[in-house]
Amino acid sequence: MVNGLHTDETVGPLFMTPDVDRNREFFRRKPRALTDKRTTVQDAVSRLVSDGDYIGIGGFGTNRIPTAILHEIIRQGKKGLGLSGHTATHDFQILAAGGAIDRVDVAYVIGLEARGLSRAARRLFEEARIQVCEWTNAALAWRYRAAAMGIPFIPARIMFGSDTMRYSAAKTVTCPFTGQKLLALPALSPDLAVIHVHRCDKYGNAQIDGISVSDADLARASKKVIITTEEIVPEEVIRQDPARTIIPAFCVDAVVEVKYGSYPGNMPYAYFSDEEHLREWLSADSKPETLEPFLRKYIFGTKDFSEYLELCGGEAKMERLRRIEFLEEV
Repeated sequence: MVNGLHTDETVGPLFMTPDVDRNREFFRRKPRALTDKRTTVQDAVSRLVSDGDYIGIGGFGTNRIPTAILHEIIRQGKKGLGLSGHTATHDFQILAAGGAIDRVDVAYVIGLEARGLSRAARRLFEEARIQVCEWTNAALAWRYRAAAMGIPFIPARIMFGSDTMRYSAAKTVTCPFTGQKLLALPALSPDLAVIHVHRCDKYGNAQIDGISVSDADLARASKKVIITTEEIVPEEVIRQDPARTIIPAFCVDAVVEVKYGSYPGNMPYAYFSDEEHLREWLSADSKPETLEPFLRKYIFGTKDFSEYLELCGGEAKMERLRRIEFLEEV
């Protein structure tokens, strides 16, 4: 809004080029052979995450968060990362607390939905330590779709008349058929996507139970893909019901089996979110002097996700969360 009036001019930074021909050159060289991609969290992050990378994260809100990878990113001290804040909650909180990100395409960040706001995340914005470009949830989802389709932008009729549009990097275009005004949403091809799924074979063919949100497009749009999975299953299991395979192997660069890998988030039809631990996170990140010892205890002081899980209650906690998910306990 300028002087109380909305304009069609946009002023947001464009963090990733929508040059799909350049992306096609990358994908043309990407191997498509069915190779065994199983590895560890430590190796996947060390090999596939570089300082300065732009990352897209799968799932929705606190559902299907790839927590183990996010912990390892800050444990290994990765810096200068960009993030697509499509439906980000605890994932953004982790990266913000670890000082890993310096730019973000915003649709939904800072809030952990009804649980409250992350102060560590909010401080990034209040102290101007992060570059920001604004979008809606749909706009970011359709930007993935454009990249997955191999087109430089996708037309839409959203955000008009709003400051969200003004602070985005979209452009106004005219439809060549009707003359109508449309908004061109630039293709978004992250350097890396990190997605947690219910099951996957060793090649990377991945299945998700319940809503898949934008993960199919995110996987196809991204140059590299890390899949963490509740379990690695034989290829025959995947082939028994191929229609459920949301992400095909040719998109995937690494497969990591991480049981309970969405904790403390929810894994639909498997376990509920740990609301007590999420409250502990929110309390700890309210100020730097409490956040630092919290991170030291739970992330920097643990060697991996399994040690973190044990600190939080281990199998006993996960069994309780399983019962809550299946409404056996309230």
